[in-house]
Amino acid sequence: MIKIISARDRVMKLFGGEEIDRPPCFSGMGNVTAEGLKELGYKFASIHLDARKMADSSATTYKLFGFECGVVPFDLCVEAEALGCEINVYAHLEDILYPTIKKKIIHTEDEMDIAIPSGLQHRGRIPLVCEAIRLLKKDIGGEVPVGTYVLGPFTLAGQIMELNDLLKLSFKKPDKVGRLLDALADAVILVAGEYEKAGVDYITVREMGATSDVLSPRVFKGLILPYLKKIFEKISVPSVLHICGKTNDIVPFMAESGARAISVDQKNDVAESRKKLGKEARIFGNYDPYNVLVAGRPELVRETVRKCVNDGVSAVWPGCDIWPTVPPENFKAMMEEIRKDGR
Repeated sequence: MIKIISARDRVMKLFGGEEIDRPPCFSGMGNVTAEGLKELGYKFASIHLDARKMADSSATTYKLFGFECGVVPFDLCVEAEALGCEINVYAHLEDILYPTIKKKIIHTEDEMDIAIPSGLQHRGRIPLVCEAIRLLKKDIGGEVPVGTYVLGPFTLAGQIMELNDLLKLSFKKPDKVGRLLDALADAVILVAGEYEKAGVDYITVREMGATSDVLSPRVFKGLILPYLKKIFEKISVPSVLHICGKTNDIVPFMAESGARAISVDQKNDVAESRKKLGKEARIFGNYDPYNVLVAGRPELVRETVRKCVNDGVSAVWPGCDIWPTVPPENFKAMMEEIRKDGR
């Protein structure tokens, strides 16, 4: 009989290639819930700017529902802000609106040869996220793993300049784009290093913009993969590569990146990916975090969890961030269903 002490033990054994009792149900992306915020009395806009509130909010997803992790931050602007972009956190609004980039730092092709600011790891909200990691570790780190994420260099490039321009130049001037990605890979490595120092258990690199929905497998292999490899070579904690969209054509390249596991969304045929990569590969996925977990009924949630497991996932994991308005009964149904595998 396999002895699992805690959810943290289960996840870390999975990353280590050890046998476990069942697939864990966790994430490396945002999963704060409106129910958790209500419990704390926090406004959504405030949790992006305060380390204590960020950590508290993250911990509620485990405390209320048993979700097997704690993850900070919740938005995708941390690295871009540190590089010099202006962001909008919508502090004056009560609605759930994620921070967005208000002002980019690259406006023309001539501005693409950027230099990474000195002391990048101390700029913007990077120290705040590090403090949130430390607080989260003290709170729930003995029971569940604490994760964080960084953007992949191509996705980050799409944050600091217009994405359409980046996509066009990826075909017309790949060498120029490559130089930018190389510099941004260095920035990502710096940020990930700070999160490691803060004590994070695993890091997800979110390269959502490099989906094969918009880039061919050839472009991914030649332009994106080299810089992902550069990043994963420098990450010492367990790592995950997440890419959105129909990734079946590029999962072999994703597996070559050096990440300990790959994360795929609901558009990926996991059974096919499992056949391509073999039984030893760690594939995390791939339920729809909105149309199933938020908008579906508990019965659909349960069916989807079963399909994920039957298709061969190593961990039940969302296709992207979990939208905060997830109904409590759906979250509970997901966790109840996955626990059946451990009985």
